[in-house]
Amino acid sequence: MLAYGGKILRINLSKGKITTENLSEDLIKNYVGGRGFAARLLYDELKPGVDPLSPDNKLLIASGPLSGLFVPGAGKTTFASKSPATGSYGDSNVGGMLAPEIKYAGYDVIILEGKAVQPSYIYIENDKVEIRDAKKYWGRGAITTEKMLKEDLGEQFQIATIGPAGEKLVKFACISHDFGRQAGRTGVGTVMGSKNIKAIAIRGTRSLKMKDPKLLKKLSSDIIAIGQKHPNTKLFIEQGTASVTNWSNEQGAFPTRNFQSGYFEDHKKISGDVMIKETIVTNKACFGCPMACGKYAKTRKNNRDYYVEGPEYETAAMIGGDCAIGNIHDLTYANWLCDELGVDTISGGSVIAFAMECYEKGIITDKDTGGVKLKFGDIDSFEKILRQIVNREGIGDLLAEGVRVAAAKLGQNSGKFAMEVKGLEISGYESRKAPAMLLSYMTCDIGGHHNRAWAITHDIAVGRDKIEGKAPKVIELQHQRPIFDMLGCCRLQWVELETPLDYYSQVLTAATGIKFTLDDLIKASERVWNLTRLFLIRESKDFSRKVDYPPARFYEEKVQTGPTKDSMATKEQVNQLLDEYYEFRGWDKDGRPKAEKLKELGL
Repeated sequence: MLAYGGKILRINLSKGKITTENLSEDLIKNYVGGRGFAARLLYDELKPGVDPLSPDNKLLIASGPLSGLFVPGAGKTTFASKSPATGSYGDSNVGGMLAPEIKYAGYDVIILEGKAVQPSYIYIENDKVEIRDAKKYWGRGAITTEKMLKEDLGEQFQIATIGPAGEKLVKFACISHDFGRQAGRTGVGTVMGSKNIKAIAIRGTRSLKMKDPKLLKKLSSDIIAIGQKHPNTKLFIEQGTASVTNWSNEQGAFPTRNFQSGYFEDHKKISGDVMIKETIVTNKACFGCPMACGKYAKTRKNNRDYYVEGPEYETAAMIGGDCAIGNIHDLTYANWLCDELGVDTISGGSVIAFAMECYEKGIITDKDTGGVKLKFGDIDSFEKILRQIVNREGIGDLLAEGVRVAAAKLGQNSGKFAMEVKGLEISGYESRKAPAMLLSYMTCDIGGHHNRAWAITHDIAVGRDKIEGKAPKVIELQHQRPIFDMLGCCRLQWVELETPLDYYSQVLTAATGIKFTLDDLIKASERVWNLTRLFLIRESKDFSRKVDYPPARFYEEKVQTGPTKDSMATKEQVNQLLDEYYEFRGWDKDGRPKAEKLKELGL
């Protein structure tokens, strides 16, 4: 089986049973790899109604067919499970070096089932697979644990870890890898913690065979050459995704003070320009990437140096703007705290911003916080509440459940400014003046996340007040962007450096010997999109179009400041966007895929 590892590794933690299965040609043809494999396997293997934190849930770690090959950015890994944040299908994608090592060990998918009887970690060295004692590492930070395991096992091992947040089942715990890369969304770290697994350590020494290595090399070299000539390359090498911070504020799209505004007055103090001057130590790349958009940074607090990869744009948006932390050193320290404790900076920032607004409104009081004055812009109160969340102490125990559950418990209309869709906190773009981006959040299959359809540039290009015609573009992006999650490859070469998308079908064909056209990949992506929708319908007690509604803040409150001041969506526009979206998708008025669409997709 060319380009693929060829095996699924299944580890039953409860029984200590380890088995392998051959990867099927049908799975490859219809679901390609990565996220596609994860969605199909989870849908087939999980019984409806499974508790996400029970041993019956499964955690899948999936590489793609391009992972580990000579292709720019071919280092993406998908972690997937039934999400404790949303109660439906969830996945999170991470860069670094893990996916290639999975492939070199001979696997395409690792499935963790059941629950270990004690804190454990998974040891994989080619065919040697063991469930090992992890008491030594339990309670340690995610970054600290990775360092310890590399010291104990060897630098050649690639490590994925959770921090204390995952151990304590904080619903937005992440999985950390490569000293600063995170699978942050949907609580995949929470699921890993629920299974008593602290880490996964992998070492592989096998080579991967390809159909046409010379053609693959030429195509990959072409992709690199396209990037070298692009004007965005220099900026991304210098600043990484932090380069988006100033642009986002200029567009009035930067979440500020729990999405009350789209413009942060101190944004230039946390921008990529300031990072270059004050915090960046060196550039850092994922596997096979010529862009090196990762920024390894240093800050100092309490007479100690802290090193962290970042802050990325989303961290700057959700902790910087949304919590109003307007100092680059405070932001970098907050980034380190979240990484070490194992907290997703998007959901973590959103939850604390929500708590800050609740404190301002008197919904949360000093009695709830243990005397912490929870104010926007205060790094000390941010840290104290973050630690309460991770330790599940006081109000932190409620906030650890995420903003949807917290708002339901707190009441007093706090649900209107609990910034989530389907239970997942919305990521870093204010969207009241960006209907396509708003629709992207509303219809994202895992909840309020931007990476499935980053449509704000389309809003800017065709008119930000325009509603009609936005749905087809969102659907187009939702079919294009997830292709990269299936291939196991970074999408930035396409998004930022404008590599033609059809290069990737040619690369896949050269690698596997299986004829894939771009239309084939788009159809596979649409198949996965509809499959995860079926997963949501199956897991919903009272399914209706309301699952796709955004927070009321977006259609009941105007933006307070900045370039988009006084803008607001309306409930009518929300429904208009959904009507058009469902029609173009081939779904009914409540968002259920019609029988004809499922037949067309082979579902």
